[in-house]
Amino acid sequence: MPEDKTDPIARFDLGAFLPYRLNAAAARVSRAFAEHYREEFGISIAEWRVLAHLHHAGPVSVRDIEARTEMEKSKVSRAATRLEEAGYVAKAANDADRRLVQLTLTPDGRALVARLLPVAMRFQAEMKARLGPHAEGLEAALSVLLEARR
Repeated sequence: MPEDKTDPIARFDLGAFLPYRLNAAAARVSRAFAEHYREEFGISIAEWRVLAHLHHAGPVSVRDIEARTEMEKSKVSRAATRLEEAGYVAKAANDADRRLVQLTLTPDGRALVARLLPVAMRFQAEMKARLGPHAEGLEAALSVLLEARR
């Protein structure tokens, strides 16, 4: 039976569905960036996100990182545990809420981040160069999407 081209369900195109495309693009960019730091620094995507967030925000709880990075709590916790075992992160009870664990970069963690950030900045410059004149529009659109949630 031929498809009814007036039926919106029959016309649905997953490849043009914005949430699908955003997710696919984010996953590809994240994997491409991971190639730049995984081998040299031996950290995972989740570990990078925890380190970057701690550098940006200072001492915070796993819950704070989970909310900011859009990662599941279990992934943040596992990444934090691996980083603690490697000596990059210290865990302590949160003074305001003893149920929460507060994460802090150690001196070794700060040194690692200092080595990682130039890699991140070069990768961002490469991405912006690749996007060319579209970079500014993409950044504006992402800001709209990310602010809409607050």
